[in-house]
Amino acid sequence: MEITESLKLLRDCVATQIPSGIPVKLPAGSQVKVTQSLGGNFTVLTETGLMVRIAAAEGDALGKKSEAGPAEAALSVEVSPEALEKLVWGELRTCYDPEIPVNIVDLGLIYLCRVTPVPEGGNQVLVKMTLTAPGCGMGGVLKADAEAKIGRLAGVRSVQVELVVDPPWNQGMMSEAAKLQLGLL
Repeated sequence: MEITESLKLLRDCVATQIPSGIPVKLPAGSQVKVTQSLGGNFTVLTETGLMVRIAAAEGDALGKKSEAGPAEAALSVEVSPEALEKLVWGELRTCYDPEIPVNIVDLGLIYLCRVTPVPEGGNQVLVKMTLTAPGCGMGGVLKADAEAKIGRLAGVRSVQVELVVDPPWNQGMMSEAAKLQLGLL
C-alpha cells in the first residue's frame, strides 16, 4: 500500500539509503514520512529529504508491525516441488522495489525460478533476477529479501538468488497489471 504518514521514530534504527544501498542510522525522535509500506518493509523520507528503506525487522521503530507473507501457513508443511515453486512465486510477489510500488515479479525482474529436489532431502531453489537499473545499489537488499522469504518455506534446503544483467530490463517486461498501476497503459 502506498501511504503518506508522518511519524517520529520511537528508537534508533538502521535503514538503507535508496538507491545507493548504503546503511544509515536514524536516531530516535527523527521525523520521517512513510511513502510506501509493502512486503513488510517501509520506504520513508527523512526530514533532510533522504529516501531510505526500513526493513520489516526494524518496523517497531515506526510503531508498525510488518505484514505476514502469503506462505505463512506453509512454513512448516512440506509440499511437492511443483507446489513449492508456486509458494516461491508467491513469496517473490511480496518483495517490492522500494521506489516503485510494484512487486518484483510484476515488474518483470524475475527471469528464472527453479525448484530442484536434492538427494539429502528437501529442495534447492534457484532464482535469477535483474534490476530496473544495472548499477542500482539496492540489488543486494532485494536479493537478501527474496532469499530470506524463500528460505523460510518448508522443504527449502538451500536458496540461491543470482543478480543478472542479461538481458537488460525494460518496461516491456512488466505485467499488464503493473503497467496499468503505474499509468503506463
